[in-house]
Amino acid sequence: MTSRRTRDVPSLVAKAREGDARSVARLISLVENGDPALPEVAAAMAPFAGRAQVVGLTGAPGVGKSTTTNELVRALREAGNRVGVLAVDPSSPFTGGAILGDRIRMQDHTADSGVYIRSMSSRGQLGGLSAATPQAVRVLEGAGCDVILVETVGVGQAEVEIASLADTTLVLLAPGMGDAIQAVKAGVLEIADVFVINKADRPGADATYRDIQGMLALGERGPNEWRPQVVRAIAAKGEGIDDVVAAIGKHRDWLESTGNLRRRREHRASAEISALALGTLRARIGDLSGGTALPLLAARVVDGEIDPHAAAAELVAGL
Repeated sequence: MTSRRTRDVPSLVAKAREGDARSVARLISLVENGDPALPEVAAAMAPFAGRAQVVGLTGAPGVGKSTTTNELVRALREAGNRVGVLAVDPSSPFTGGAILGDRIRMQDHTADSGVYIRSMSSRGQLGGLSAATPQAVRVLEGAGCDVILVETVGVGQAEVEIASLADTTLVLLAPGMGDAIQAVKAGVLEIADVFVINKADRPGADATYRDIQGMLALGERGPNEWRPQVVRAIAAKGEGIDDVVAAIGKHRDWLESTGNLRRRREHRASAEISALALGTLRARIGDLSGGTALPLLAARVVDGEIDPHAAAAELVAGL
C-alpha cells in the first residue's frame, strides 16, 4: 500500500523548488531516515543535478569552520546566490542526533529565505560526513541552491571523504594549534584546493602561512595542474572572506577550463552509486542471516568442507 508520505513526494518537491524550507526539511529527513519513498525523491530531483557549486570545509576542531561558513554565507548572499548549508555534526550516542547543532552559530541567516541550513548527524560514519550527505546535496540542488556549503565534523587527519563530494575543498588551519605541517599531513594535505589560515591575527600566523607555502613549493605539478591557494582570514571579524570567495571562484574557473569539473562530478556519482549498491547488498546479506543459506555455509566452513572465499562467492551468486 502506498504511504501518505510517498504520495506527498511530488508536492514536497514542487514546494521545495519554490523555496519552501519546510518541504526541503522533510525531503532531507526522508533521505536521512532511508524512507521507502527515497527512490521517488531521487528520481524527482535528478533533472536538477549538477546546477549547484558544492564547497566543502574541513579542518580540526577549533579552527573556526562554522564561523567561516557563516561569513561565506553572508558574502555569497550579497553576491545574489541562493545558499544551502549542510553542517555535519558528531552524533549523540543516545539518540543518534546531531550534538553540536551548528545552526546555532548561524542564526544571522535564519530569517533569510535565500539560505537553508541543516545540521546532519554523522551517525558513526567515518570520514567526517554522514552517509546521507550526497543525497541531501541533491535535494538542495533540486531546491534551487546556487552554492552548497558542506561543513564536516572535524575529526582530524583521516577526514578526507569531503574531497569526493565537493567541487572545491577548503582546509582550514589556525595558528597556535601545533605544527602546521603536522596538522595537514597525509590525506588532508592532498585534498585541499584552498588552504584558509583562519584567526590570522594571532601570533604565529605568518609562520603558518610560510610553512604551507613552502610545503606546496616542494610538490611537483604540471603546467595545467592546480596549485592550492593559501588565504588568510579572520572570520570572527569578517576579514579576508572576500579573498576566500575569490579563491573558490578561481578554482571553479580552473575546473571548468580544464574539464576537471565534469570529471569530479562523474567520480562523485560513481562513489554514490557504489555506496547505494553496497548498501543494498549488505541489506540482502543481512536478510540471509535470518534464513538458512548463510548458516549452512558457515557450518560447512567450520567442518572444512569449503573455504571462506568459496563460501562468499556462493553467497554472492545466490543474491
